[in-house]
Amino acid sequence: MTLQHINIEDLSVSPLNVRKYGAKDCADLVTSIRAMGVLQPLLVREAEGGFEVIAGQRRLNACRIIAEDGDFEPLPCLIMAEGDDATAIEASLAENIERLPMDEVDQYKAFAKLIKEGREPADIATTFGITERMVSQRLSLGRLHAPILTAYRKGDIHARDIRTLTMATPKQQKAWWALVKDDDAYLPTGQRLKDWLFGGAHIPVSNAIFDVEASGLAVVSDLFGDDAFFADADAFWAWQNSALTETMAHYLKAGWVDVIALDVGAYFATWDHRTTCKADGGKVFITTSTQGEVTFHEGYITNAEATRREKAEHGETAKPKPELTKAARNYVDLHRHAAVRVDLLGNSGIAIRLVVAHMLVGSDLWTVREEQQSAAKPEIAESVENSAAQKAFNTAREAAAQLLGFENGDAFDGYLTLSNIFKRLMDANDQQIMQVITFLMADTLSVQNPLIDVLAVTMGTDMAQHWTPEPLFFDLVKDKPALNAMVGEYAGENAAREHITATGKTQRAILNACLDGTRTPAKPDWMPAYMAFPMGSYLVETAAAVEAEDIVADGDVADVGTKGSDIEQAKAA
Repeated sequence: MTLQHINIEDLSVSPLNVRKYGAKDCADLVTSIRAMGVLQPLLVREAEGGFEVIAGQRRLNACRIIAEDGDFEPLPCLIMAEGDDATAIEASLAENIERLPMDEVDQYKAFAKLIKEGREPADIATTFGITERMVSQRLSLGRLHAPILTAYRKGDIHARDIRTLTMATPKQQKAWWALVKDDDAYLPTGQRLKDWLFGGAHIPVSNAIFDVEASGLAVVSDLFGDDAFFADADAFWAWQNSALTETMAHYLKAGWVDVIALDVGAYFATWDHRTTCKADGGKVFITTSTQGEVTFHEGYITNAEATRREKAEHGETAKPKPELTKAARNYVDLHRHAAVRVDLLGNSGIAIRLVVAHMLVGSDLWTVREEQQSAAKPEIAESVENSAAQKAFNTAREAAAQLLGFENGDAFDGYLTLSNIFKRLMDANDQQIMQVITFLMADTLSVQNPLIDVLAVTMGTDMAQHWTPEPLFFDLVKDKPALNAMVGEYAGENAAREHITATGKTQRAILNACLDGTRTPAKPDWMPAYMAFPMGSYLVETAAAVEAEDIVADGDVADVGTKGSDIEQAKAA
């Protein structure tokens, strides 16, 4: 046979080609050929007016699809010597048998080699025209106990059970394999295997990371085996999570950057992480099976974090993940803003100085127009509108309009001429003008104004007078460590320790139980750190809080002015 590059228009499919079905289904080949070109020559023989394809029909169809977008280079072809039809059929059959897909284990080994060479799962998926989920599924086979993987490849284990076993811990896999080798033992498969692995009701004593004897928990022994189990699963989890909290504290004390406890049942995907030593900022990830087995994965960071660090080393700034979502931050900002500006109504001395500051420096709102308080979600808008602070402010709006003889707030709609406004202002006394100026300053105080914290500290704003915790607030907070920290403050440290691995949904249920009275709160008058002035944090101190504290500490606002009772009250506060 000779190798020759032949134009695509000179090629046609031979009637002797053995592939009769599936030839048009070549989307995977289109992706592969676009990325790497035609790697395997087509098998052809001369025919009238060109060449006919004996083997490689799908590759030809894929190239024709790509050629619709423009010119396509000649295809590499092996030209068969002249012979009978039987020889051509045998060649086509051999070619198609060789191109049967690799089994799952071969794919896993190939993908694992590519991962080791630095390829990402998304890149592998694109190259081979498969989904990223399929790549992850194949890589998960690397979690299997070696004898199990070998038995599966021989066909001794059902693929359904293999998928279940990839979610099991190494200890569970070895225990299951021991049952396979024991002819007298009952071997759980199918749904029973899932129940055996993830039922969670029978928790072995060997999985405890606390002193079982000191705990006093009741233990039930297996009469037909060497294992023992806890009689009360809930009591086990309380002790296990408490011990886990202490272990996490020891890790942090030992110098690890962070210790992250995954949700119960979640497994640690090594291919989504990169090994990093403690000195280089490595973290500890903790997985807990539904049967209480705890595994500590020391010295890892996520691939995403590794990428951010690499960019930072090359001078590219990387933004850290915010503690609050945009919606949660919007909720907090709007409620804090509402509380500060309603207090500003009673401090005209501060308000007039804010007016002067806005005249000198300007602001994103200084036109003059009211702050619209744009809410990220309808439920946030409803919450703010029904708050005590917002209702008090709306009352002040009506009073300011009535002072100048306007009805329904028309004075602030912006359609009146400057001369009309001036005539009405001339009829008002100084006290009324000061009341209007104070209102206008509060009405034009931006939600994002950096002076919000400074004003609150200066005026002694108490959020408890304007806002109380509600379920919507807890729903908007998505960071699980922050939720657990709030559980510690509101429901008590014991509740936080016992639920350190619980889901965010469970954490919110505990907080809401404190709200509706079904659970006695540790602090009935509790306020989250986010509602403090300056704004607090459960993870890291925010830049805004630091800036506000610095300004307040300098005394720049507290010392303004020397006249008027409002000014003296502000200084005293």
